[in-house]
Amino acid sequence: MQEMKYIIDRINSLKAEHNAVILAHNYQRPEVQDIADFTGDSLGLSQQVVDSDADVIVFCGVDFMAESAAILSPEKTVLLPERDAGCPMAEMVDVISLDDEKKKHPNAAVVCYVNSSAEIKAQSDICCTSANAVDVVNSLEEDEIIFVPDKNLGTYVSDFTDKKIITWEGFCPTHHQMHAQDVLKAKEEHPNALFLAHPECRTEVLDLADEVLSTTGILSYAKNSDAKEFIIGTENGLLHRLRKENPDKKFYYVSEFTVCTNMKITTLDSVLNSLEKMEYVITVPEETRLKAKKALDRMLAVKRTM
Repeated sequence: MQEMKYIIDRINSLKAEHNAVILAHNYQRPEVQDIADFTGDSLGLSQQVVDSDADVIVFCGVDFMAESAAILSPEKTVLLPERDAGCPMAEMVDVISLDDEKKKHPNAAVVCYVNSSAEIKAQSDICCTSANAVDVVNSLEEDEIIFVPDKNLGTYVSDFTDKKIITWEGFCPTHHQMHAQDVLKAKEEHPNALFLAHPECRTEVLDLADEVLSTTGILSYAKNSDAKEFIIGTENGLLHRLRKENPDKKFYYVSEFTVCTNMKITTLDSVLNSLEKMEYVITVPEETRLKAKKALDRMLAVKRTM
């Protein structure tokens, strides 16, 4: 306990010294979420600090998230505490393969889920989040959409549009490992609980959901609902914030194995080391940054309907 207090005190001291802000994704370890200035989803966190007077952003997440912060705040120093914190789904699409797919479908627009690298965003027409994906797709003039990299989110979107969705063969391993049988077991154990699922899950899982929502959507729904028990179909790290914000309600995971090891690699020691050594700095080449920002800006201009 004394050692943890020392680490937290040291982090806060260095944060003030470097005029830094700490961002933590909803899937981070509980103790990392607790020392963050802001906790949320990947793009929301990056947007939140655009107008901040901080000089340094310490992004406790994975690499594409830190890239998004660098895209939107190029004048700030962006640090990723763990250099090897990557995203398997983001790594399932590359520029060469995407270019080949674009050549096969020359009339299609490329919609890129924000859980992608800066290079992929730069090669896309527009970005989307799990919350606005349907609105983004329906806002486009094109009748064909190449949706990268998450096939589960792309399949979910296809149920709400007349457009032809060409899904990429990518997926989030953490969400994809959930199956209908896992949900049915959880429902049997907690018969009074509502099941809230993230659209990165398989269709068989989403079909059993009471609501399909982004992480931010799950947080909002749970807070405002009269229900007192919820089964949460996303990475288990979200339960920490749900329980903190709703102490009078009960939250259960679908499976104890719904854990993203890439998210959990960041520790308090990682954050302290990052601030002590000012590492690891995440930069995006200016040409790539401008193209990626154009895709993000185009997304932000889309009117929400859902």
